[in-house]
Amino acid sequence: MMRSTEPSPAWILFVLRGAGIYNLVWGTAAILAPRFMLAALGITTDAVGLAFWQCLGMVIGVYGIGYWIAARDPAGQWPIVLVGLLGKVLGPIGFVWTAAQGTLPFRMGWTLLTNDLMWWIPFALILRHAMRGAPGCSPRAGLEVARSMP
Repeated sequence: MMRSTEPSPAWILFVLRGAGIYNLVWGTAAILAPRFMLAALGITTDAVGLAFWQCLGMVIGVYGIGYWIAARDPAGQWPIVLVGLLGKVLGPIGFVWTAAQGTLPFRMGWTLLTNDLMWWIPFALILRHAMRGAPGCSPRAGLEVARSMP
């Protein structure tokens, strides 16, 4: 990945580092204390539900590592931010679909506020910044890289 030449605004570093820390803390809590987190949402579950929650925590924690890495060069590491934003948009869509089917209780949706929705605008603005300022950072450049892959 090509490192961008212009420094990113301080707010971008703050957002990505904050997202990294938040995701690492949330993921760790989900792994180590799944019963406590689910009880706070008023949910009791079996061992499979606990394992699922812990797996979700692992994924969210891994995103946190990615955001921390992206904070080093937000414009150059824009694909990490893009994948994060996609997850933060698709996750709530999947949740609403699943809750509407009766598989998950709607009260679990409270987690979407801090895990997903609050990051939409900052991540979109970070991607806009990257697209405007990073050399080789554009959808066309991304397609060219994808086409060159074996």
